[in-house]
Amino acid sequence: MEQRPSALFRIAAPLKSLVQRFMYLGLIAAAFGLMLLGKVDAVLVDRVRAEVTDVVAPILEALSRPVATVSKGIQNFQELVVIREENAILKQRNARLMQWQTVARKLQAENTALQNLLGVVHDKNANYVSARVIAGSDGAFANMLIVNAGENDGVRKGQAVISDRGIIGRISEVSNHSARVLLLTDINSRIPVLIENNRTRAIMTGTNTSRSKLIHLPPGARVTPSDRIITSGHGGAFPSGLPVGVVASVSDGGIEVQLFADYAKLEFVRIADFGLKGLVDMSVQKNSAKHKAGGRTGKK
Repeated sequence: MEQRPSALFRIAAPLKSLVQRFMYLGLIAAAFGLMLLGKVDAVLVDRVRAEVTDVVAPILEALSRPVATVSKGIQNFQELVVIREENAILKQRNARLMQWQTVARKLQAENTALQNLLGVVHDKNANYVSARVIAGSDGAFANMLIVNAGENDGVRKGQAVISDRGIIGRISEVSNHSARVLLLTDINSRIPVLIENNRTRAIMTGTNTSRSKLIHLPPGARVTPSDRIITSGHGGAFPSGLPVGVVASVSDGGIEVQLFADYAKLEFVRIADFGLKGLVDMSVQKNSAKHKAGGRTGKK
């Protein structure tokens, strides 16, 4: 019984020694292999890395596309919002510029009209009031205008009313802030005029049409179409030399005058006080006569 353990020991001892020797050789071989692997690492690792990259690249590209698409979509949306905001601002600015342009053009037109008025009459002794035409009537029974200047502005009945082309009428009624203009085309209008080239006197009367007529010419007066008509200054109503119009036609039916002023396009006029009291004195005399008659009636 005691001999078996010793026999086993004798058999195991050589095996143990053999295993230790093989393990030692294996370690040496592993070390040598690691050394060889370290030397060829540069080539092998690069090749492996390239192959891995080729395999992984399509996967990474496929994964990155949705992210890039979403990111680009978000960026485009943000840019669209900014563009819409800028577009709205530009529209507002454009609308304001259009309004300013309209106002500027209107002011320019008004300024031009007023400057043209300044060049019509050069009487330094006269007093002028500029007014805007706010209403008008050219019907069969009356040819008149209403202007936005009245007694508070120095406007008086009988004063001459002038456009940028010449005289157009006279003040027939006055209130505090407005006045009525009786046009030369009104059938109740009569003014003394001259045929400029031969100084022939006449009376021009309205016809409630676009043309007026010359009446009360002296016998044998020579009048031809295109003759200029100006105010004569007689009667104390208007000064002499104000442009009126031109002779449009001469026939058995009468002598028609085409006025210089275009009433349909009047925007501004000048009301001139030349210091003449012809029409004003007549109206004052009529009013005073009425007051006297009324006073006498009251006393009775």
